[in-house]
Order: sequence, then C-alpha cells, then structure tokens
Amino acid sequence: MATSPKQQPAASPAATPDPQMIDVVLQSLEDAKAEQTVAIDITGKSSLSDHMVVTSGRSHRHVGAVADQVAKALREHGFGKPRIEGLPHCDWVLVDGGDVIVHIFRPEVREFYNIEKMWAVDFAADAR
Repeated sequence: MATSPKQQPAASPAATPDPQMIDVVLQSLEDAKAEQTVAIDITGKSSLSDHMVVTSGRSHRHVGAVADQVAKALREHGFGKPRIEGLPHCDWVLVDGGDVIVHIFRPEVREFYNIEKMWAVDFAADAR
C-alpha cells in the first residue's frame, strides 16, 4: 500500500531556524516586564552566540524572576535547559541558551559595565 503525502512526518520543532529562539527570548522579556531591552545580532562577530540580549530588572528580585521566566520559556519551546549564572546575587544574571545569550542587570550595574557600548564600538570598527 502506498503512503499518502499526509502520512509523512512533519518537521520537528527543533529543526526550525534559530531566529525563533530570539523571538521566544524577546517575548519572554516583554512578558516579564524587563526594561530597556536591546538585542544585538553578533552572528559572525563572535563564536559564542548568534544574538546577545541586554536588559534590566528593577530590583534583585525582578532580575531573578526575569531570568527564571526566560529559562522557563526556552524549555517550554523545546530549546532545552539554558545555563544560568549569577542567580545568588541577582545583580547581573546571564542566561545562556546557546544561540542567544541574555544579560539581565540591575540598572546601576548595567550602567557600570555598559556592555552594549563595548559591542557597539566593536561593530563601528568593523564597519570601517
């Protein structure tokens, strides 16, 4: 008996393109009320990841809650369990999803490290 096209397996969710992960992360940050979110495309600029997201939480508790929500969203969408650093203090929490790295800061810590400026300078030098 021949197999009809309807019976062929559908593409698995894990086979979808990587930009979906960045969409999941950004939506999760919006849902968690993260502030001043900046997404930086670092494809080809770094072997670490394709995207870096920098955002802020209002307090230690908010930073931790935002990190938890991002990790939960990644797991729920089939991206596996991300590595998380910085939860004990919640001044600067890093959520490493592989293709997307998320930095969640308290505002004064974000201002001190200013990692967006560092990456912006790097991109400006490459444009010359």
